[in-house]
Amino acid sequence: MPGPAAHAGADTTRPRAVPAPAQHTASVNPWQIPPAMAYRVLADLVLLLHFAVVIFVVGGLAAVVLGQGRGWAWVRNLPFRLAHLAAIGVVAAQAWLGQVCPLTTLESWPRVQAGATGYRRSFIEHWVHAMLYHEAPPWVFTLAYTVFALLVLLAWWRCPPRRPSRGGPHCAP
Repeated sequence: MPGPAAHAGADTTRPRAVPAPAQHTASVNPWQIPPAMAYRVLADLVLLLHFAVVIFVVGGLAAVVLGQGRGWAWVRNLPFRLAHLAAIGVVAAQAWLGQVCPLTTLESWPRVQAGATGYRRSFIEHWVHAMLYHEAPPWVFTLAYTVFALLVLLAWWRCPPRRPSRGGPHCAP
């Protein structure tokens, strides 16, 4: 079958239009997060997790002590108390061994990847860091964590945990 130029009256002097090759241009995705921002967000999420662990450890002991006087049965929940004891136990053991908290290390890596400097902080990072990190010699933290762990153990003695299925009297006054 003859091509279109072979038809009667067709202009054979003009070349046929050839489509231009497709050019690969970078498409702009408004939902794409720049890598530095993604790393900062990841670091902030780890920082919030770290803050939640601190609240769990400190607030857990406060809840046990307060709940003892108010007769709150949930403060004797064995899984809660085991998780609480394990959390402060890990913190105290790391301090005695001179190790940095893994959450601190995990938070630092994405901050470095984001190119963060000492003074460029997000709102969350600024305020949570101010509450979590203080300048003091390492022995001060080791002492504080050890005393806190001993208080948690004292709470176990004064208000022993119970399995959820077992009833029993309230904690010792």
